[in-house]
Amino acid sequence: MAAQEQQRTVMVTGGTGLYGKAIERYVKSTETTAKWVFLSSRDGDLRDRQQTELLFQKHKPTHVIHLAAMVGGLFANMAKKVEFYRENTLINDNVMECCRIYEVKKLVSCLSTCIFPDKTSYPIDETMVHNGPPHSSNEGYAYAKRMIDVLNRCYKDEYGCDFTSVVPTNIFGEHDNFSIQGGHVIPSLIHKCYLAKQSGEDFIVWGSGSPLRQFIYSLDLAKLTVWALDSYDDPDPIILSVDPEAEVSIKDVAYMVADAMQFPHDRVKFDTTKADGQFKKTASNAKLRKYLPDFKFTPMHQALQATVAWFVDNYDAVRK
Repeated sequence: MAAQEQQRTVMVTGGTGLYGKAIERYVKSTETTAKWVFLSSRDGDLRDRQQTELLFQKHKPTHVIHLAAMVGGLFANMAKKVEFYRENTLINDNVMECCRIYEVKKLVSCLSTCIFPDKTSYPIDETMVHNGPPHSSNEGYAYAKRMIDVLNRCYKDEYGCDFTSVVPTNIFGEHDNFSIQGGHVIPSLIHKCYLAKQSGEDFIVWGSGSPLRQFIYSLDLAKLTVWALDSYDDPDPIILSVDPEAEVSIKDVAYMVADAMQFPHDRVKFDTTKADGQFKKTASNAKLRKYLPDFKFTPMHQALQATVAWFVDNYDAVRK
């Protein structure tokens, strides 16, 4: 195994964000002789075939974890559907074809639960990806991501490539984007609570707090992604998620954030004039549990404590 590890070079695209940083932290904590390369957009433009080829020629990866994507919030997705489709398709096509040309042994790409059909039954599972159109608000992004799944099978059938994909649920953790306007729910709640504590004002949570979500701590996701790289060889996708029973309400998350920030519960207020969004988007992790029945996820309150502590310690430098 040691000799095999020494010859392994793992290149991670989009390697400097929330997900990539968690993988970097995890692999540093494990005894590995593999070489890990974490790329950012500054290293090369993956939309450009020539620049992508240069990255493969320079780093000579034997394995690739593909996280890079053009991403954005709801309004950006609605306004720029063509760009979200074209740019993500270019990125994915260049990375996948270079993995074939340069004989990469394993490619694991990251999909998203937003690619699933808008009208579906719950819990969603891996067999449902193509069972209907995605929500029209992000169809450009969703169809580009769906094509990764299609091409994983096509590359396997035609060239024998070992390409697969993982589908995380809602990720949170250190190195997130903590923007109140543009961030996801947990980082924006953390930032809001921090500012409320600094100003002595109430911590205002948009909506009733009743929607339910499955959240996965970035370090848990990192462990599972490295497992998929090593041990999951099916071209069909696998959902990486906490158990459906671990769904929590936004209200519970807000109170856990308040606890981590040592902020009083009686000053947590819910602005019910704001929309709640979809009530639930439950995902099944039954496929994951067949492979890893005993995997233990970090308890939510513990993961939030760690994330809040990191945010406070690094407040001046965090993305916000």
